[in-house]
Amino acid sequence: MVEYTSCMWVILLLVAWASAFLTCGRLCLAAAAAGQTPEAARSGSRPETLTLYEAAFLAGGPHRVTDVALVTMGREHRLLLAHTGWATVVDPVGRDELERSVITAIGPGGQSPVPEVRAAHEAADAVRTLDDRLTAAGLAVPAPARTDMATAIRLVRAACGLILATAAAAVPMAPPDTGQGQVAAWFSLPLLLTSACLAIARIEIHPYTSWASPAGQELLGRFSTGLPGRGRRAAPDEADDKDGKSMLTALAIRGRKALTDPELRAALAATLRDHRY
Repeated sequence: MVEYTSCMWVILLLVAWASAFLTCGRLCLAAAAAGQTPEAARSGSRPETLTLYEAAFLAGGPHRVTDVALVTMGREHRLLLAHTGWATVVDPVGRDELERSVITAIGPGGQSPVPEVRAAHEAADAVRTLDDRLTAAGLAVPAPARTDMATAIRLVRAACGLILATAAAAVPMAPPDTGQGQVAAWFSLPLLLTSACLAIARIEIHPYTSWASPAGQELLGRFSTGLPGRGRRAAPDEADDKDGKSMLTALAIRGRKALTDPELRAALAATLRDHRY
């Protein structure tokens, strides 16, 4: 029985190491694939600048594009955004494909919760076309690579939990000549590996790499140059200029946290749970 217990902690250690190596290796492969530029994009020409919607997609994906479209229409009083999280159409004629798809996502009743609008708009042809165009230009990470990256990160997180669980089971099994401290030290190594991979992934992936390729990140950096909080202060009248370009640019790059209007921020922060009766 003693020999069996002595072997069990070694088996659990091997399980911990195997999960760490396999999941971290998959994460490295997924990160390498996400950073590769498609062959078609290498031979083609890339834009020198980004449109507002392109920047929103590269910085935050389809949901960010929807938020920018909603706020743009709201500022021009063609749509009402209530602090309760409802969007109401005032002018049913959109000025571009993305605005028209937002109106379609709101539905024939002309009113819908913002979270439902986001979910419906994400599947719109206009958003898919934007995604395909940016991917073909080498600015956006292809959808399969994004999926693989997200899956790999989840697996590494699961591996951390598995290592902790196996360590908790193995430490009490430590034989007297080894000691519980030494067993715990052995398990700390795979835990350190997985934790380090997650930390590096957070630094490298957040906030852009989930959607933007390295080339897309470079253009995003140029697009966001001059925003308040990036090396300079905004002039008193700049945050609310005539066309609202500064505010919309900040929203596209940073998300709703960049909005200064608390009611508008509350409208975009609403969740589906808030609208369940």
